[in-house]
Amino acid sequence: MKVVVIGAGVVGTASAWYLAQEGHEVVVVERREAAGLETSFANGGQVSPCHAEPWANPSVLPKVLKWLGREDAPLLFRWGRWDPALWAWGLRFLVNCTAARAAINTERTLRVALYSRLCLQQLRAETGIAYDQQTRGILHVYRDGGEFDHACAAAELMRRHGLARLPQTVADCLAIEPALAAAAPQLAGGIFTPDDESGDAHKFTTQLAALAAARGVEFRWNVPVLGLVRDRDRIAGLATAAGIVTADAYVLAAGCDSPLLARPLGLRLPIVPAKGYSITVPVAGHAGAPTVSITDDEHKMVYSRLGDRLRAAGTAEMAGYDLTLNPRRIAMIADHTRALFPDGGDFAQAEPWAGLRPVTPDSVPLLGATPLANLWLNTGHGTLGWTMACGSGRVVAALVSGRRPEIDLDGLDLGRLQSLSRR
Repeated sequence: MKVVVIGAGVVGTASAWYLAQEGHEVVVVERREAAGLETSFANGGQVSPCHAEPWANPSVLPKVLKWLGREDAPLLFRWGRWDPALWAWGLRFLVNCTAARAAINTERTLRVALYSRLCLQQLRAETGIAYDQQTRGILHVYRDGGEFDHACAAAELMRRHGLARLPQTVADCLAIEPALAAAAPQLAGGIFTPDDESGDAHKFTTQLAALAAARGVEFRWNVPVLGLVRDRDRIAGLATAAGIVTADAYVLAAGCDSPLLARPLGLRLPIVPAKGYSITVPVAGHAGAPTVSITDDEHKMVYSRLGDRLRAAGTAEMAGYDLTLNPRRIAMIADHTRALFPDGGDFAQAEPWAGLRPVTPDSVPLLGATPLANLWLNTGHGTLGWTMACGSGRVVAALVSGRRPEIDLDGLDLGRLQSLSRR
């Protein structure tokens, strides 16, 4: 079949790769001039099933209340303007903040993330693709004893679902990553996920796009999408600034733009943009940058070594589609990084960035079929797009091809939204 993929971020590009492997004629339509220039460009770099615990959980509500009105809050909601989509999302978020729902959503997210990590490893072995990857695990560090205890309980749930998460003493943390020495007096402990990875998502996406193009995938750059053309229960074409593109099947992998494109079709996808920030710090001449990827849960920050650079990323700002760089939040990220790794790099040369992550209220992506016979979803991955990209792409490629995916799709498609509304 001829298949059109909408979006050339890491998720869309991975979809195109696996569709081409299935033997389809694939066209990727992307509004930017190259692959991976938006959400995938300068993210935290972690391939992290260990982050499968959803944002919506019982412990987050008191934190959100504590953070209200604080510009330096790790999770910042800007409720000052009337945004029906954000308010509706917020209500769904609250429904998911129970222990029972958090356990269900953790399993669903982890199911995709573990499968995707395996798919990435297989793709790397088959192609030799290189993207400053590190396969040394991810270490979560904690300063507060209560937070550490909560994290250990969550780690036990993930272990039951097949993810190795190992509690560590402070001494263990320093043995895993000596660059934490300056912060050691403040630490209460850590949790190590030895099988998780890190790497440059943008570099991976551009290289995978090149590999896909060599296998016949057509990438149409600088082509803004105007909308999907519906004909009864099917998509008849993709309206773009360069004309109508027709195909047998369509994959919506447009990140935060997915709900905007779906709404005129009668599909209301509960996805809102969450703005995240990062800085990229050159490490040449500095001995204190980590080589193991680190997560600082208290400040909602992640750190990844990408060759001769240190990527520090974090925070979430619910402010619609605004991509403005907030200097205060960039400074906060730099301050947290400097405090954890005083000799981590040349902070005067740090490159700031902000990008929008497509977040669902339950932190579970939307994968699979829609009521329209030839439209498929691969969107809503939130902060785990890089983690889930290969697995999600392979799942959708199987579905488009009429095959059963290698993982169970229960709770991953649009059907879960209907079941939740009946509760």
